[in-house]
Amino acid sequence: MTPAELLADNLSRTFKMMTDTLADFSDADLLVRPCPGANHAAWQLGHLAMAEVGLLNGVKEGSLATPPADFASKFTKETSSNDDPAFFPKKAAILDQFTKTNNAVVAWIKTLKPADLDQPITGRMAAFVPTVGHLAAMLSGHVMMHTGQFQVIRRKLGKPILF
Repeated sequence: MTPAELLADNLSRTFKMMTDTLADFSDADLLVRPCPGANHAAWQLGHLAMAEVGLLNGVKEGSLATPPADFASKFTKETSSNDDPAFFPKKAAILDQFTKTNNAVVAWIKTLKPADLDQPITGRMAAFVPTVGHLAAMLSGHVMMHTGQFQVIRRKLGKPILF
């Protein structure tokens, strides 16, 4: 297995763990905040989709298609405090967009050669992810960090502990 194949497989597996965590969430469950000031799962899911697009396009412009503007506008820092169920897309629509984005990122990672992983990142992201390899590795960590937050929401809702 090449390093890129390992990174792609890891991102696929973390995405699966995340979707398993949310499988029994209703649209209403997605809007539950684990505590005041924390983001609900609906916003976090959209944020994850938008973050993957932004991060990858920050490395190579046009690498991923940008989600429709009416989707993207729902998942900004300014909308993170919104609790209106009519404002956010339904669970299926958010997961569909994130699935498309994540699948495209996994496909991109699979194309990376060992030398590509060492390519430096420039601009504002360089301090956080100095190389393409760091970026590819960080993506699954980002998904898992939010999955941990979804686990807290599961407990608040009284849902079974999965992992």
